[in-house]
Amino acid sequence: MKYYTSHMKKLVMNNEELQKKLKEIMKEHDLEKSFALKALYHAEVASGGKYQEAYRELDLPNK
Repeated sequence: MKYYTSHMKKLVMNNEELQKKLKEIMKEHDLEKSFALKALYHAEVASGGKYQEAYRELDLPNK
């Protein structure tokens, strides 16, 4: 699965829990938003993460 910034932004925007986690990562590790999004992707989406299916749905063509 490939990382797309636009997909992660949509996923986070639509999920309050991910918004909180993103802010925590940014604060805890003193990261800019773009780097924190990538860290969140690897922690919560990639390799069977909790939000992997929701992320994959963003990659499907709109019907």
